[in-house]
This record gives sequence, structure tokens and C-alpha cells, in this order.
Amino acid sequence: MLGNGVVGILSESTNKWERRVPLTPAHCARLLHGGSGKTGVARIIVQPSTKRIHHDALYEDVGCEISEDLSECGLILGIKQPQLEMILPDRAYAFFSHTHKAQKENMPLLDKVLAERATLFDYELIAGDNGKRLLAFGKFAGRAGMIDFLSGLGQRFLNLGYSTPFLSLGASYMYFSLATAKAAVISVGEEIATQGLPSGICPLVFVFTGSGNVSQGAREIFKLLPHTFVDPSELPRLFEMARDHTLVGRTTKRVFQVYGCVVTSEDMVEHKDASKCFDKADYYAHPENYRPIFHEKIAPFASVIVNCMYWERRFPRLLTTTQLQDLLRKGCPLVGISDITCDVGGSIEFVKRTTSIDSPFIRYDPNDNSYHHDMVGDGVICSAIDILPTEFAREASQHFGDILSQFIGTLASSKCLDNLPAHLKRACIVHGGALTSLYEYIPRMRNSDIENSSQILQPLQAAKMKYTTLISLSGHLFDQFLINEALDIIEAAGGSFHLVKCQVGQSTDALSYSELEIGADDKAILDKIIDSLTALANPSEGHVDSTDNIISLKVGRLKGTDTEKENEIKSEAVVLILGAGRVCRPAVEFLTSIGRGSSRKWLKSYMTDESREITSIRVIVASLFLKDAVEITEGIPNATAIQLDITKKENLYHYTSQVDVVISLLPPSCHSIIASACIQFRKHLVTASYVDDSMSNLDELAKDSGITILCEMGLDPGIDHMMAMKMINQAHARGGKIKSFTSYCGGLPSPDAANNPLAYKFSWSPAGAIRAGRNPATYKYNGEIVHVDGDKLYDSASRLRMPYFPAFALECLPNRNSLVYGELYGIENEASTIFRGTLRYEGFGEIMGTLARIGFFSTEVNPMFQNETRPTYKTFLLALLGCHTKDSAESIVGEKTIADQIIALGLCTKRETAIKAAKTIMFLGFHEKSEIPASCQCAFDVTCLRMEERLAYSGKEQDMVFLHHEMEVEFPNGQPTENHRATLLEFGRTHGERSYTAMALTVGIPAAIGALLLLGKNITTKGVLRPMHPEIFVPTLDILEAYGFKLVEKAD
Repeated sequence: MLGNGVVGILSESTNKWERRVPLTPAHCARLLHGGSGKTGVARIIVQPSTKRIHHDALYEDVGCEISEDLSECGLILGIKQPQLEMILPDRAYAFFSHTHKAQKENMPLLDKVLAERATLFDYELIAGDNGKRLLAFGKFAGRAGMIDFLSGLGQRFLNLGYSTPFLSLGASYMYFSLATAKAAVISVGEEIATQGLPSGICPLVFVFTGSGNVSQGAREIFKLLPHTFVDPSELPRLFEMARDHTLVGRTTKRVFQVYGCVVTSEDMVEHKDASKCFDKADYYAHPENYRPIFHEKIAPFASVIVNCMYWERRFPRLLTTTQLQDLLRKGCPLVGISDITCDVGGSIEFVKRTTSIDSPFIRYDPNDNSYHHDMVGDGVICSAIDILPTEFAREASQHFGDILSQFIGTLASSKCLDNLPAHLKRACIVHGGALTSLYEYIPRMRNSDIENSSQILQPLQAAKMKYTTLISLSGHLFDQFLINEALDIIEAAGGSFHLVKCQVGQSTDALSYSELEIGADDKAILDKIIDSLTALANPSEGHVDSTDNIISLKVGRLKGTDTEKENEIKSEAVVLILGAGRVCRPAVEFLTSIGRGSSRKWLKSYMTDESREITSIRVIVASLFLKDAVEITEGIPNATAIQLDITKKENLYHYTSQVDVVISLLPPSCHSIIASACIQFRKHLVTASYVDDSMSNLDELAKDSGITILCEMGLDPGIDHMMAMKMINQAHARGGKIKSFTSYCGGLPSPDAANNPLAYKFSWSPAGAIRAGRNPATYKYNGEIVHVDGDKLYDSASRLRMPYFPAFALECLPNRNSLVYGELYGIENEASTIFRGTLRYEGFGEIMGTLARIGFFSTEVNPMFQNETRPTYKTFLLALLGCHTKDSAESIVGEKTIADQIIALGLCTKRETAIKAAKTIMFLGFHEKSEIPASCQCAFDVTCLRMEERLAYSGKEQDMVFLHHEMEVEFPNGQPTENHRATLLEFGRTHGERSYTAMALTVGIPAAIGALLLLGKNITTKGVLRPMHPEIFVPTLDILEAYGFKLVEKAD
């Protein structure tokens, strides 16, 4: 029956709430109607079910057959383990079997598959070449678990005497979709932002443990509330401030946000030796050397603990019963535990039973160690549901099927295991009634006297060998089949083993741990086994490149040696930054802070369990002029300055080949040269510049080379893209359509520095900004395409007021071709208005437009600059104003005479505007008698020189960056239209003797974050990219916010 192209879908029978499906009707339609010759699927037979998220009729509508009998199917799919009687002989099955780690409770299922000569594929084992699981529901568990707990939190607070907005929230399964559930959470957040929370329950702090998919899903929901994330070290200060406000304020004071805190293992334990710091590798290998501190430093400030981490019994518990009793006696504000991992009797000792979707909470009272199914009384509420993803069965099934459907044709049409691609072959535990070679360790595990996966046995002599020793193995032993290699090494050398201790990671994100007593009759053989196992843990350089997943294995003798330090993998990365301008220093400081205390707060915002952990980053700053690079790196540890001319290829190639990632902060014209070098040496590249044709043409070459060229990773372009895509994706996820999209961005002086007639200053050469003001613009307004000629751009400036920033008197000018962004953002066919504008203080456009008409920006060579006698600024001005009388050179030039001449020449119709222009001309010093330098050959050169001299920042003056998006979103089914806004307002900063412009920070930091994400392998897409992929903009915005950038989102 194998490979006959007939696919069956099981009716789920393990739990009444299990409504997920491996394939939706839409997936089935594509498989059936794509042609069996193309998809490998000829028929799909679906077992009838009245509780499945998609009704039987929907499957029939797309051509599936509905039948209890799946005997004609060669491949049968499910979600959870089926009942044993459902296993038919000589068929292939795919579901979550939970058998590859020899889990005792599931061995009858494995025995049944073997007895029926069946084939078993396990979804959990389908992984990419990087070892990352391709099929998982973790984020859906986090999302559902967080919403369920917020719902219960409202009920608990009501019983404690507080009415909160959480009370209006339902459980996850009560909502038609994830989008509608999120909309409900957003409504709760809006009520918190406007009405506030009672001060008696504030600060309301949610502590999230772990950083994997589950934690990310939970935090995704949490972030829909008005919130601030704080570092664990800031918790005492947060509560101290709250207490001070309570002492001086009224008891009716309300608080308008909640707080989040992400903790990882370094926040939960400390080394017993006070002289030693936390070391993750050492902690995983020797947890007995660490003592728990979560109950002392984190739990006293937690209102809610959202447990998203995997735990093993060899590690200290997160919170014990005794610790909870002590905390509550001391007045700890802990209200409840959301144990999304559902680790019963695990890291949280008093969570000793699961809850269910229809009865999601129990109340634990530590006073008498009792459990209650109500919300009334002492203690804390606990939720521990083991089937959370099914609450969002529709989206979870869609997500799962999107990936699974890519493999179904191959699985359904293949008769031989050897014909399968590597990722599917690795996922096959049993083929034709026999364990595949990768899983031959399972009988060994079953026969090693282990009663359960967490039991510790007394050491026994391994097969009564003469020489024995204990070894420990820690890593992805089962997910990546390393245990198989380890046991093969022992047996091939003539040794034997006895499994003393085994703790199996319950997800592929978690490590497993085993202790083996190994023995041999010859000491030399035993030493050879130890050496071979050590080599497995410490592969050669060449071996690392070909098999990444072996790296995570840690081997060390339990007695007599300290191999953890020897086996620790060095994770220092090297980044080359080309260009030593103002933007460079913030990027260097950001990257070199990795591994130091200053990075802890924001580092957790990007780290996931799949990320490569970077312990430190060394930065090389390269500039054509060495002194510029030296100035940038001065005082920064782990930063080096070099002189480099990129036009000398041998030098560029040398340094490119020595690093992991290159950041180019050079002009756009240099990027293609640098990108070609990166492609040749397979190094990732980050730039803050627009993607032009020269870069676009490198897309396929970059993909072939396996690298990412991440462009537009600055402010504009950069942060503007990321904020826009986040808003648009959120609206689309709720079924909304973007009716209008407007975006405004500008680099401006801070209000106290806008102290000149133009209310504008330059932090570098003004030539680029002036030229940009002469570019034509195109945008769409209410369905009509509007074109603005370059010479009329300044005159098209329109007055702008921000409702939430009434003190700013601003105007905006259309910014080039806005229609391009409709295509990039995927809204060109739904938005009737698409507009991008440049922000300036009000009056800028009319002054600059007047200066342009006078001729200050002309690039034509002026004859007066060809004379031997250099003209003065005054004679230059008078020539522009048409004053050619003999007396004009000696005449007194003032604001009134300049304004009068501007009006007389018809260059301006408004007297007020003419006076503003005259004031600007005087401020720039065009009335002065000093000679114009010989370097100036046209009016544009002269104007740029004067502006660079007179409109520069001085002393401690600061600039600011203002980025603002507005969207009008229409929703189906008569739902009200919503207006969404997102704003970034960032001012320049001063640290000690150094000042950093807001522009340098908002360009340099995103570029550095891009490099960090590439180093950490968070970005998997290859080719030439903009930051419009969720894998880029989601962590980047999180890091920016954690780093101190204020990103404000509002909806009404």
C-alpha cells in the first residue's frame, strides 16, 4: 500500500477538545487538483468527525471522500497518537508519536506499529538542515495560554475586590479566530490606557520564563496591552517608585500600563562559589554547583509568572512550595501562575495537576497545601492546560498544514525510504515494521533498567567489566540522534554501558541529559572510548561546517576532570564596519556591548531558543583615513581601527574573508563593490541605503552564495518600513483592509535648538538635503494620482499638526514616489491614499522655495566666479537680487531692502514670507563683505558653504527624529473603521563628554541590530532583502524598544 498516492486523515480521538487537523480543506484542494502527476496525491479519504474545526462537508466540497474505512490509504495522517486499533498493517503513519525518546507510556504504540509492519513518521523530527523543527505549535500554545490567563486574572481580581478591564476578556476558544481574540485583548489594553488599573494591584508585573516559541507567543499577546519591559535588575526600583507614589498620592490613583520582565537561567540561579559568574555551559553540565535565586530576586516582585521554559529534575526548581509560603507571608503580590509548559510537579512544585480548557484554573492555598476549583479564598490561581494550541484550531491547523502539505506528495508517492529527502528520512522511526538505523538506540534505552525518564538509579558495574567509569552526555541527544552515535562508539570499541540516569527533553528546543556507566576489560579500550566521545563533543573545524548539530553535545567525566571549560564553544563573532562617519560610533558601541552587563536588558528581546548565542563581538572599523577610524574606536573595548581603501580589492578581500558580517556605512555607490566581495567570500552584508538596481541585480548571486544582503536598515529607509509592516500585518491578520496610509519622517533640530529663521540645522553636508528638496514627487490621494514637479516641491508644503504632540508646529513636503511603497507593503490595490512626506518646522517650505526662485540653489557656473577678483557674499547677493547700479556695492543691505526687492521681482507674493526669507539671507551672512572661497563655482556651492557654517549644531545642542505613520483600516461585517498611529520620537543623547545625534542613533543602531540578527542566525532568508520580513522587523523593533527608543502605537 505504501506509495499508492491515497492519503487518509484520522478522526482525532484522544481528547474532546482536539479539533486541529493536519490538512485543511484548502490544503487538500491544492493537493487533489494540482494533478497526481505533480502533487503525488490521487485521493484523500477523511474519517468523519463532528468536532473537527473544518466540517466534513468542506472536505467533500473540494473532492475528498468521507469514510471511516482508511484501508485503501497508503499514508494516514493525524495530529495526536491514534488508538492502537487504528493502526493498520503495511501503512505509513504520520503524527506526533512521542516515541523517539523511548517514552515508556508510548511504547505500546511503538510495539503496535512494529507488529503491524507499518511505517511511522514523527512530525517532531521533521527538521531543516539547521536542526530547527519545521512543524510545531509552540507559539499558539503561548498565545492561547496568555489569553486564557488574562481572562482568569479578571475573575481573580474581582474576588479580591478589584474591578479590572480583564474581566471582559473570554477564553481563547470563545473567539472565532486569533485575530478576533487579539482584537479583544487590544480593547482591554485601550481601556487600561484610558481608564487605568487600581493602584492596589500595581505595578502589575508579568514575569516570562524562557525565550523560545512559547514565550514569544505569550509575549506577543502581552504586547497588545500598554506595557513596558523592565530588566530583572530594575524590579526593586520599580516597586520602590510605586511605593513612593502611594505614600504621597491618593489611594484612588490609577496606573495606565502593565510591566513585563523576561528571565532566563542566569536570572534564576547563581554559582555557589561567589567568586564565579554564571556560565550557561557549566550550569547545564553541573547544575549541582548552582543555587536558586528566583524566589529571592524575581518572585517577590511578580504579580503573574508565565512559565514558558523547559525544566529537568537535575536543575533547581523555579519555585518550591516552601518558597511560595514564605513569599506570601512577606506580602508578595503574586496572584497566579500560568504554566503554559504544563510541567506538572516540575519547575513549579505546587502545580501538581493539569487543568482543562473547560476548567482552566485551580486555586492553590499554601496555608494548608490544598487545591480548590474556585477563585475565592487565599493562595494563587494556577493554569496548566496541556492542549492549548487547539483553542486556536483554525489558525494552528492552517499554519501546520502550510508546511506539512509541502511534504505530503513525497510521502504519499514514495515506496522506498531511500527516495525520500534527508529531512523526511530522518523523521522516519519505523519503516516496514523495523526501526530505522537512526532509532536503533530505542531498544537499548528500553532494556537499560530505566523505569522512567527522570529516575536516578544506583550505579552498577557495566556488564561486570574490569574497568568502569561514569560519563555524562548533555545536548540534543535524541532529536539529533547523538545518543545513537555515542552508543555505537561504546559498542564498536568492545565496551558496554549501563544507563544510570536519563532525563529526556520534552521538546526539540530542550536538551536531554544522560549518565552512563561504561566499562571495558582493558583500560586502553576504555580510554579509547572516552577519547572518541570527547571527539564527538569537540569536532574538528571541518566537521563543524558539515554537521552543525553535533556542536551542542557536551561530554564530560563525572569524576576527576573539569572538561566543561574545554568543551565550551567559543561564540565570539567579528564584524567589519566600513565607514567612520557619525553613524558608526553608536553601531560599534552597540555591537561590542554584547556579553557585557549593559546588553542584558535588550539582548533577551531577540534571543530565541533557535538563536546562536553570541558571547562577544569584535568590531573592526575601516576608513580611508585611519585617524577617523581611530577616533571612532577610542575608548571602546573590543574595537579595532584600520585603514582601508575599498578600491584596492586585495585589501578589501583580505578583511572581508576574516569576518562574519560586513556593515557598509559608505555612500550607496560603494555598496556593489563591497557586496561582490561578500558574495565571493560568503559573508552577510548590512547597509542603511536604498536598494538600487545595482544591488537588486545581485539577488540571485547572493542566494546562490547562501548569504543575506540586508539593505535599508536605518531610519528612513529602515525603521519606517518595520513600523509600517508591523501595523499592516496586524490589520491584515484581523481581516482589515488598509484604506489610507500616510507616513511622515524628518530629522529636525530639537525645539530649543531650532533657533534660526529657517528652524533647521545640518549635522553633515547640506548638499544632499538641498538636492532632495528639488526632486519631483508622486503620491495617491483619494484614488487620484498626484504629481509634483521638483521646482514646485517646496511650494507644496502643507501645514501638519499631530494630535498627541500639539506643541510641534510642523509641515510636510511630499517625498519622492510614494506609490512604490504601496507595492512594497502589499497595499497598492486596497489603499486609496498612499503618501510619504518629509517633516520640517512650519515655514521651512516657503522660505526655501523663495530662496530657490532667487537663484541660491542654481548649479550653473556663475561668470562672476571666473574673474581673478573674488566676489564678496554681498556682491553675490546683490547680483542674485538684480541690483546692478554703481552704488549698489556700497549700499546698506538690510532685511527691509531685501524683502522689498524680493517682492519687486515677483519672487514672492506674501510680504510675511519675503521678510522670513530676508531674515534667513541675513542670518546666513550673505550681506557680509568677506570674499567667497575659490572652491565655490556656482550659487549652489556658495549656499551649501554658508549653510554648513551657519546652520551647524553647536555645543550641547541636540537634534531629533520624528517618524509618524497613520493608517485608516476598514473591517468586514459592519465593524467600525479604525485609525491606527505609530510614532517614534527620538532626541540626541549625551553620554559623558560624547554627544550622539538622534539621526546617528536611529541609523547606526538598526544597522548594528541587522548584523546581530544575522550573527545569531535569526534571519534565514537569503538574497537582497529589505527589513519587511517578520523575522527581521519583529525582533528589531523589540530590541530598539528595549534599548530605549520610544515606539508608541495607538488605535481609535
